[in-house]
Amino acid sequence: MRRLAGTTVRVAAMLALLLCAPLVRAQMPDPEPGVTVTHALSEFGEPSYPPGFPHWRYANPEAPKGGTIALGAFGSFDTLNTLVERATWPLGIGLLYDSLMTGNGDELATVYANLAEWARFPDDRSWIEFGIRAGARFHDGTPVTAHDVKFYFDTVKAQGRVFLKSFYEDLESAEVTAERRIRFNVRTRNQMKPLVTAGGLIALPRHWWAGRDPSRATLEPPLGSGPYRVKTVDAGRSITYERVRDWWAKDLNVARGLHNFDEIRYDYFRDDTVLFEAFLAGRLDFRGENRAQRWVQGYDTPDVRSGRIVRAEVPSQSPRGAYGLMMNTRRAQFADLRARQALEILYDFESVQRTLLFGQYQRLKSWFPMPPEYSASGLPTPAETAILEPFRDRLRPEVLTQAFEPPKTDGTGQLRTQTREALRLFGEAGWTVRNNQLVNARGERFRTEILLRDQSVVRIVEPYVQALQRIGIDASVRVVDTAQYQNRTDDYDFDMVVVAFNFFAPPSTEMRSYFTAESAEKPYGGNYAGIRDPVVDALVERIVKRESLEDLQAATRALDRVLLWGRYVIHFWYQDKAWIAHWNRFGRPETASRFGVGDFPTTWWIDPAKQAAPGR
Repeated sequence: MRRLAGTTVRVAAMLALLLCAPLVRAQMPDPEPGVTVTHALSEFGEPSYPPGFPHWRYANPEAPKGGTIALGAFGSFDTLNTLVERATWPLGIGLLYDSLMTGNGDELATVYANLAEWARFPDDRSWIEFGIRAGARFHDGTPVTAHDVKFYFDTVKAQGRVFLKSFYEDLESAEVTAERRIRFNVRTRNQMKPLVTAGGLIALPRHWWAGRDPSRATLEPPLGSGPYRVKTVDAGRSITYERVRDWWAKDLNVARGLHNFDEIRYDYFRDDTVLFEAFLAGRLDFRGENRAQRWVQGYDTPDVRSGRIVRAEVPSQSPRGAYGLMMNTRRAQFADLRARQALEILYDFESVQRTLLFGQYQRLKSWFPMPPEYSASGLPTPAETAILEPFRDRLRPEVLTQAFEPPKTDGTGQLRTQTREALRLFGEAGWTVRNNQLVNARGERFRTEILLRDQSVVRIVEPYVQALQRIGIDASVRVVDTAQYQNRTDDYDFDMVVVAFNFFAPPSTEMRSYFTAESAEKPYGGNYAGIRDPVVDALVERIVKRESLEDLQAATRALDRVLLWGRYVIHFWYQDKAWIAHWNRFGRPETASRFGVGDFPTTWWIDPAKQAAPGR
C-alpha cells in the first residue's frame, strides 16, 4: 500500500484542519487504559492515510459539479429494498446510504471515519464502539442517531438476506450507549475483521420505516443519508439518482472530489446487443465492455475514429472470483467427481479462445484469481502444505503433489482424445453409451440444462453443448428473464449455471455461505455447487479465524487447491485489465486507484470544454 510520509503527512494534516472546517464533532470518549480510539480500522498493518488527511490521493477536490450521465444495465429490477430475498435491485442503489466508516480504492481491508467520527475498541477486540457525527442527517433533515444504525443491524439479523447476514455472523449484538454512540459486541477475540465489518454498517431511518415492512420488496424510493437520492423510477426499466446538494458529508475528506454528477441515470436493457447499440448512438455515456469480439471489431465507427468515443484498457487488480459453468452436485448426475472431470475435459477453451475470444483472455486456474496473493499456483508452498497436511488422508493425492492445470486441447475443435478420456471416466462413474445415448445402469439418460439469463452467453456455451450431445448427453440451454433466473438460483433449481463468483478480499465469514456443508442445504446462499466437504468446512474456519495476513492468504490458497481438484466448476477466463469506452465529455484525476477500475463514475466529472466541443 502506498503511504504518505514524513513532512508531507504533517503538512497535509495541518492543511486539512485549517482549510476543511469540520462538522460538529461527536463527543470524544475519555482516555481509557487498554482501549484504542482511532479514525480508521485496518485488519492488517496500519492505515495508509493519517488523521486529518485532505482527500484520497486519486480524487480531485477541485472537480466541478454538474451535469447528467446515462449508464446502461442488463436485465431488470423489481425492488429498491436491498434486504429482501428473491428480488433484484437496481445498480447505484448504494448511493443513497452512508456507512459508519468507508473504504477506498487503494486498500482492501481498511476503513476510515465517515458517518462515525471515531471508533474505539479494547485490546482483546471483544467490542467496538462508534461515535456518530452530530451533523449527520437523513435527506429529510432528521438527524442520524445510533438508534438508526441499530435498527439496520437488527433488521439484517432478523429479516435480511441470507448472504447479507453471513457478513455479520461474528457481530453478536448491538447496544446504543448514547444518542450518537453505538457498541457492537463481538463473538471472537483478538480479531480485527469483525470490527472492520462493523464499520461497513449503514443507518436505516427508523422513523421512515415505521409502518413499512423492511422484509418486503418495494419500488417506493427509500429515505437515505448518502450523496444521492432517488429522483425517478420507471419500474424495471430506468432509475435516476439526483445529487443531494446539501449532503451533510460533502466536505468530509473521504468525500472531497467524489460524486460530481448532478444526476446519474441507469437505463435497463434485456438484450446486450441493443444495450451496446444504445451506447454507440449516444444514449449512454459509458460502457464497460465484456465481449472480446466487440472490443476488437465492434468499435470501428466514425465516432471512435474521430475521438468522440474514447476506448481504454485499464489495469485492474480488483478482487474477483471464478467465472464459469457451475455444476450442481445436488443433482445425481454430478455427484461423482469422475463425471464432473469428464464434463470438464469436454470443454474446449482453446477453440473458444481462438474463434470467439480473439486471444484476448487468460484461462482461469483459480477460484480466487485476483488479487494474486489469494490464488493457488504451481506446487503448494510450505505454508499451504502445513495447512493441508492434517487432512492428507481425506484429500486426493494431487492436491499436495501437483499443480492444478485445467484440461487443454489443440484448439482445432477436434476432441477425439478428450472424448475417449471422458467416456472412460463416465464409465468409471457408471455411465455408458447405449444406442447413442449416455445412460446409467437403470437406463436413465444423462441430462443437463445450462441455465442463463443473458442471450449473448449462448454463443459461448453452444460449442460445449454440441460436444456433450455428440457423446449422447441430453444437453440444452435455457435462457430465462432476470426474475426467474434469481428464483431458480436462489432455490438451486438448475443443473449447470454460468456463475461470475464474487470474491471479497480479504475473505471472511461470507466464505461459509459460499462453500460449507451447512450452506449447501440453505436456499438464497452462494453455495451453488452444493459443496459438502469436511475439509472445505475446516479450511473455511481457518480463513475466518486467521492469525495473520500471511496465514489468511495461505489458507485461502489451500482452500483454492481443494476446490480446484474437487472439479465443481468448468473454469472460463479472466484478464488483468478492464475494457472501458466513453463519450469524450469527461475529466478524470491523473492518478487512478489500485482497485477502482478507472474509478468511474465516483471520481469523474463533466469537462465543460469537452462538453462544448463541436459535434457534441
